[in-house]
Amino acid sequence: MEPKDYLNPAEEKMELAIAYLDEALTHIRAGKANPKLIDGIKVEYYGSVVPISNVANISVPDARTIAITPWEKPMFKEIEKAIINSDLGITPENNGEVIRLCIPPLTEDRRKQLVKQSKAEAETAKVSVRNARREAIEGLKKAVKQGMSEDISKDAEASAQKLHDKYLKKIDDLFAAKEKEILTV
Repeated sequence: MEPKDYLNPAEEKMELAIAYLDEALTHIRAGKANPKLIDGIKVEYYGSVVPISNVANISVPDARTIAITPWEKPMFKEIEKAIINSDLGITPENNGEVIRLCIPPLTEDRRKQLVKQSKAEAETAKVSVRNARREAIEGLKKAVKQGMSEDISKDAEASAQKLHDKYLKKIDDLFAAKEKEILTV
C-alpha cells in the first residue's frame, strides 16, 4: 500500500467539492445578468424536456438584461411559461422576436439572503473536503495495521492535512469573491 493510494482519491473528492461550489455559486443571482441563471430551466420540445440553451440563443446585451432568441416561433410560449414557473422570480418580456429578462437591482435584504445562501453552499463544500480528509486518514490508519510503517503514515496524514488546508482556502476565496459580487451595488 502506498500513501498516494489514499491521498489521490481524497484530492479528487476535494477537487469535485470545489467544482460543485463553483457551479452552485454561478447559479446564485448577484444583481448582474448571467446566462447561467437560466441553465437549470427546462422546456418541453417535441416530447422531450431540454434546457433553454438547446432551443434558443442566449445573450447578455448589457449588465442587467438577458436576451433569449428562440429558433422556432412556437417556442416563445414554452420558454416564457418555463421561466415564469421557475424559481428565478423574473417576469419575461416578449416583443415577438426576443424574450428579455430584466434583472432588477437587489434589495438589501435580498443581498443578505443571497450571501447566506452562498455561505451555506461554501459550508457544504467544506464538509465534503473534511470528509475526504477523514476518509484518507482512516485508510492510512488501516494501512498501518496491515504493515505500512508509522512514519510513512504520519507523513501522509500531514500531506492530507495540507491538501485539506489548501482546498479550504480555495473555498474561502470563492465565497469571498461571490460575497463581494453580491454586496457590490
